[in-house]
Amino acid sequence: MEPRLQRRVQRYGWDLAAAGYEPLWQAQLRGAQTALMAGVALSPGEHVLDVACGTGLVSFDAARAVGPGGRVLGVDLSGRMVDAATRRAREQQRPNVSFARMDAEALALPGAQFDAVLCALGLMYLPDPARALCEMRRVLRPGGRLGLAVWGERARCGWATLFEIVDAEVRSEVRPLFFGLGRPRALERLCLANGFAAVEPRRITTTLDYSSADEACEAAFAGGPVALAWSRFDAGTKARVRARYLQSIEGWRQGSGYRVPGEFVVATARAA
Repeated sequence: MEPRLQRRVQRYGWDLAAAGYEPLWQAQLRGAQTALMAGVALSPGEHVLDVACGTGLVSFDAARAVGPGGRVLGVDLSGRMVDAATRRAREQQRPNVSFARMDAEALALPGAQFDAVLCALGLMYLPDPARALCEMRRVLRPGGRLGLAVWGERARCGWATLFEIVDAEVRSEVRPLFFGLGRPRALERLCLANGFAAVEPRRITTTLDYSSADEACEAAFAGGPVALAWSRFDAGTKARVRARYLQSIEGWRQGSGYRVPGEFVVATARAA
């Protein structure tokens, strides 16, 4: 897909997913986000950029870590995600965190102003991850830290069948690149090639736990990367897609719920 069109698909897809994102994914992603925060080890007073921030799950962790003397800026391509994060910051009365809609591949920010840049489970959605990493490097101060998290290898993510199932109905344009950065050393090589050093990757095995078939399907289709395609299906297509997905994860059903295997790759690095 042409990059400009891919960005539009991502923007409007995540706009549709914004309302259900936190209730469906906050607990499922916590392991990766916790490892990411531990790796970058933020200190009070630091300035932090959170790229592809979504509704701000990592941004608020960072804001707590840097304290009132620091600041955090979260940016995302989805306007609805940014709006949700902004409302939450206002409700929590956190003046040290703010949000803006921005393209990760063209950050509208001056260079060398952040002590750390974070990107939790966003890099694999971008048309050009290398360009995004160059932008992250540009806005980091010399020696600044980078923290990344992506999904791991496709074979270790039991929910990955959803891409094939959706693509059988209409091309979602996500699957061809989604798990590429989860391959052995792929994320490390990408960082080293785009201005970073001392790259330390780590694999984390996890499970995605759902209490019911409805919850598993809602997370997969309405609250995730294929939300735009799902929104365009008629009732018959949705029923067919849902049945195929549940059949594909049947091996991980436990009672009325599911424990679907997954894997993250979390990496830290420094601006060379």
